[in-house]
Order: sequence, then structure tokens, then C-alpha cells
Amino acid sequence: MIYVVRHGQTDLNKEGRMQGRLGLPLNVYGIEQAELLRDELQNIKFDYVFSSPQERAIQTAKLVTGIKVIIDTRLDVFDLGEADRLKKAEVKMDGVVPDSSVYKSVEDIHSYIKRVFLFMKELEADYGKRQLNILISGHKCTTGCIGAYFEGIPKDKNILRFSSNNGKYKVYNLGKNEVRRWSNGTKNT
Repeated sequence: MIYVVRHGQTDLNKEGRMQGRLGLPLNVYGIEQAELLRDELQNIKFDYVFSSPQERAIQTAKLVTGIKVIIDTRLDVFDLGEADRLKKAEVKMDGVVPDSSVYKSVEDIHSYIKRVFLFMKELEADYGKRQLNILISGHKCTTGCIGAYFEGIPKDKNILRFSSNNGKYKVYNLGKNEVRRWSNGTKNT
């Protein structure tokens, strides 16, 4: 099983700001959220733990599992470019991402999805035929993208509908002897 965890709260989350690669570590409440999640998942023996390279995701993974975290840059948060740390209500958006015609260095959403899906395809190829418990610690965008990997990209393209709240998780079945093929953002099994 795959346990996809969104990191606990940071001060930027609390302030309603966009949080990308200029993010902050967990605040006191975020640490409490991770500890509650640890208690909730205490009966799960995790075989592997993967995380975004962002400190808040690594902190959450370590607090929840207490085991070695494997950092993978493909799980890194969506790069918000110049919109990073701005008040969410003030950011001009293009769908679910900041408008790249307004803010420089915003990551291309299709490239972002491609890198996260590539990670998931490799994870499935490497571990999908074994009975394992794997925790992946990431961000709103990461949890949404991984949800879209399993559920398919919605018609409105809003992958964030699959996101978890801070300190929460979703569970997916990796493998299950099926091969996923992706084309144009839809799933064929």
C-alpha cells in the first residue's frame, strides 16, 4: 500500500501564503499534526519512506515513521517562481497554478505532472508486485498529482482535487497486477 502524506502546517500555510521551494519548516502545530499522524499509523510497518527534498516534508516523514527517508527530487514541490510566499488571495492564477505571464520562473504544470508520474511509474515497476507499505511525504501538489496518477486526471485538469490537507494522508494500492498506461492524462488499465 502507498500512504501519501501531506506535510504538517508551516507558518506560510497558517498565513494563507503560496508555499513552494522557499517554504518553511513545520511550525509547532505542524509538528503536532505529524505526531498525531504517527499515532494514527503506528500499527503500519513501513518498508520504504520517500520524500520531497523540502525540509517540511522530510520532517513530517521522519516524525511519522522514525525510519530512514529516501529523498527524491521528482517529488519536489511545484516551483511557484516569483509567486512563492505571496498571499494566495492576491496571486493571479492560470487554472490551479500562478499565471506564468505575470510571475517569472513558474514551473510548467505538464512537466511537473510528468516528473511525478515518472517517479510513480518507477516505484510501481520496482515495488508493485510485492506486498509492501510505502510512505510518500510531500505537498498539496504532490498528493494531488499522485492521486491523479491512480484516479486519472480530471476533465477540468484540476489535480488538486485529490490533495490532502496538512498532516493528512490518502492510501492507494500499488501494483495490484495491473499495468497503467497513460495517454493525454487519462488512465487505461
